[in-house]
Amino acid sequence: MPLASRNHLYALSACEASGDALGAGLVCELMKRDSRARFTGIFGPRMRAAAGSRYEQLYDMEELSVMGIGEVIKSLPRLLKIRKNFKTAVLERHPDVFVGIDGPDFNLSVELFLKKSGIRTVHYVSPSVWAWRSGRIHKIKAATDMVLSILPFEKDFYARYDAPCTYVGHRLAEEIPMEYPITAARLELNFSESVFKSNMVTAVLPGSRIAEITFLTPEFAEAAYLLQKSYPGMRFICAATSAAKARLISRLWREHAPSIPLTIWVGKSHAVMAAANAVILSSGTATLEAMLLKKRMVVCYIISRITAMIGKRVVKVDMYSLPNLLSGKRIVPELIQDDCNPVRICEEVKKIYTQENRDQMLEFARIHKELRMDSDARAAEAVLKVAES
Repeated sequence: MPLASRNHLYALSACEASGDALGAGLVCELMKRDSRARFTGIFGPRMRAAAGSRYEQLYDMEELSVMGIGEVIKSLPRLLKIRKNFKTAVLERHPDVFVGIDGPDFNLSVELFLKKSGIRTVHYVSPSVWAWRSGRIHKIKAATDMVLSILPFEKDFYARYDAPCTYVGHRLAEEIPMEYPITAARLELNFSESVFKSNMVTAVLPGSRIAEITFLTPEFAEAAYLLQKSYPGMRFICAATSAAKARLISRLWREHAPSIPLTIWVGKSHAVMAAANAVILSSGTATLEAMLLKKRMVVCYIISRITAMIGKRVVKVDMYSLPNLLSGKRIVPELIQDDCNPVRICEEVKKIYTQENRDQMLEFARIHKELRMDSDARAAEAVLKVAES
């Protein structure tokens, strides 16, 4: 499409906080390269801030934030209605390209519909087809003109199926410096003098989704109770993605560990993790953040029983966290389902405070360097190439 005949309209859809961060970086870089760029779609707060006055929000990202088969089933009628209306609304606006950011269960269907209708499509963040339901590659290939991969080993998988894929690296590797001094983070969070000097500050991050928070916060709180029995001076800090989620975490924490103080910051996940000596967190993008910040961690995950039963039949990998997947070996502990309990969490956190692991830090640094590729710029260039092709 010649540049003069383009609409300079980019449709985007982000389904959760990590996608909002990727979308914000993409929006900024697209505006640098296309002075007439406008945006429409499903946005989170970071994408809205990046786009300024140049966006039209069709739906808020929070409306799509559900997790696990059980939770999706409950929300299915609402989600299907949103998806149907969203497809129609995007097609009516006829963007130069549609970019679905992660959220494959929602976005791939939108992409397939739009591509069949003549709209070019990009999927940003490959679904984990290399780990489970590999047959999805055929739908991905049919639905997209390009997949933007954030993990280096994914491009080879797509090449086996002759499916277009561009490895762009991960924006967090650019955003987070190779060294993030613990003192700078503690100053940013305005720690009290006694906590500032402590070498026993543990961060707890139970996730960005309601279901994750509901499943994990009680386990984290009861683990904190056990830990403080052994380490009376240990302090606990937390980051939440919104004020509402901070209130939910606070309520659940008080129910399960009423005698253990927890200080919660909203929108300060990098600083909270950087300020900590150890991190207990939900499996997901936060594990990558913790690794890039060179923090020793305990990765936890609990999903509904029905989701877990189905997952056991279809998952092809025996590691789940991004640090382990990127390393190709188990460099951080993973506590999944029944293993994710207060006693096991307490045991793993104690190892962090009593055992050195220099090799783990060296591996964290190696992966950090490998992921640094100016990913926002690479992603924007790939999207423009599809839009202008």
